[in-house]
Amino acid sequence: MEALLNTRNTGYFRQGIGAGVSIAVGYFPIALTFGLLAKTTGLTFIETVMMSVFVFAGAAQYISLSLLALGTGAFEVVLTTFIVNIRHFLMSASLSEKLEEDSLWKKAIYSFGITDETFTVISVKDGSIKTAYAFGVIVVSYLSWVINSGLGYLIGEILPTFLQASMSVALYAMFVGLLVPSMKKSVKVVFLAGTAAIFNTVFLFTTSISEGWSIVLATLMSALLIEFVQLKTMKGGGHK
Repeated sequence: MEALLNTRNTGYFRQGIGAGVSIAVGYFPIALTFGLLAKTTGLTFIETVMMSVFVFAGAAQYISLSLLALGTGAFEVVLTTFIVNIRHFLMSASLSEKLEEDSLWKKAIYSFGITDETFTVISVKDGSIKTAYAFGVIVVSYLSWVINSGLGYLIGEILPTFLQASMSVALYAMFVGLLVPSMKKSVKVVFLAGTAAIFNTVFLFTTSISEGWSIVLATLMSALLIEFVQLKTMKGGGHK
């Protein structure tokens, strides 16, 4: 990897690895659970590991499992995960201002490795950030996610059948665990989640669209509505 970075600043790479160890440790239980749930959802070992290899986004991968369990089509899964991860555009733009100027292909590689956690660790570092440092943070985090996803799947294979079946409930518990902390920090998230739930319920009971498309449309419409209301509120406050 140090050869790939094509830089003599290998010390920065090691610093990045050291900073990313805490992320790697934090990813262990989440990736392990993802592997377990992927097994109960019906994915193969290769599919589970490859999803972590090519997606590397915890919330998006959990949502994908939920949609796959509902029999949702590939296009709806891709579109939904795109919407969920659209914030990465802003995170990438923000990091681009702090990271040293470098070749486009290197930027493309480390932008793939941006998650909420790696973004936080990289962005809080003082001064201009070396590319090698960013790579160090991302590499150790990425390896932890991929390896522990596969480990979780293998553990799922040796669990008794009744425990594997019960893991389907854990998927929804995981969503609640992801949502509640965000709801505590922001009223906007509360309204967003509630509005999306209302839209989804209306679509399911009053239309003939599939569950996958219902989730996609509910997510889009709730996001647009909340942003519109917030914009109008801000404008109204500016006139006072």
